[in-house]
Amino acid sequence: MIEVEEGKTLSLDFEKTRKAADAGAVLPVIVQDAKTKDVLILGYVNDAALKQSIETGFVTFFSTSRKEIWVKGDTSGNRLRLKEIRVNCEQNSLLFLAELEGQGACHTKEKDKYRYSCYYRRLEQGSLKFV
Repeated sequence: MIEVEEGKTLSLDFEKTRKAADAGAVLPVIVQDAKTKDVLILGYVNDAALKQSIETGFVTFFSTSRKEIWVKGDTSGNRLRLKEIRVNCEQNSLLFLAELEGQGACHTKEKDKYRYSCYYRRLEQGSLKFV
């Protein structure tokens, strides 16, 4: 996992959507910073996670790997306060606009600080480069 999260070798997980489908009825959710519009994280919600997000005001996902509700920031303290929910044209994905409460939205760290966004590398000539 270290190589996937910190390496420069491209190793895309083309099975993720199949794993998500195996987890049950879920929708992909893109989370953007409400102010900057930077994309912070991509996750999935089932009906219960969506309802919990609305009720609590904090981004709540359904973990497709653990097959359970996951409140973003419960462990790290890096919570995402939900400001707005948008629905795409086909009603098969969601966009959450949120405010970050903490260091960063990503579970990975750089120099002992959580990264602001999960999108911290770019693909350049077949290799990953840190941005």
